Amino acid sequence: MFDFLDVPAEGAFHLVAWLATATGTAAAIVLFTACVRLLLHPLARSAVRGEKARAALAPQAAGIREKHHRNPERMQREMLALYQDSGTSLFAGCLPMLLQLPVFMVMYHLFTAPAINGTANGLLSEVMFGAPLGSRLFGSGGGLVFAVLFVALLVVGYFSSRALPPETPKFMRLLPFGTSLAVVVVPLAAGLYLLTTTTWTVVERAYLRR
Repeated sequence: MFDFLDVPAEGAFHLVAWLATATGTAAAIVLFTACVRLLLHPLARSAVRGEKARAALAPQAAGIREKHHRNPERMQREMLALYQDSGTSLFAGCLPMLLQLPVFMVMYHLFTAPAINGTANGLLSEVMFGAPLGSRLFGSGGGLVFAVLFVALLVVGYFSSRALPPETPKFMRLLPFGTSLAVVVVPLAAGLYLLTTTTWTVVERAYLRR
């Protein structure tokens, strides 16, 4: 059955396979993921600018909510006026993040699908430290590799959680750690992709918020 992600994933597959001839498949996955994130960097910059704009207006927005909390229509008008007068948008920074989702979907599909456009996904048959990139935690025999990957994702999740704004609810601070749980269910290749892209996100956001 045709999957709409197969066509872009096939192009990505050929690029990773080409890189793998010089670097090995595991390194090619890391390098390819980093290149894609570099191409998406302008969107990340736009998203951070939007976050900063909303943060600058947060005290005024809070005042409007407190003053007009009994009149939602008036509150909405005042909020829209506040953001319009400042030359920003109530949803500034959201669009760049949404535009990244299709790319992430393609990459995740590339590193999890057993076949791409009807052809066996050869990336998953390669190995990293003795564990096949298409293997999963249970029954793979590569428990040590998955354990290291799990710990690495926990470390990245810790720094990602610390980077959240102080006003972030506590339960939201736990979300970055959820990525490490994916190691239990996804193939090793997908786990390597998740580690690369989440590490990039932490470093990139720290740089942009300087």
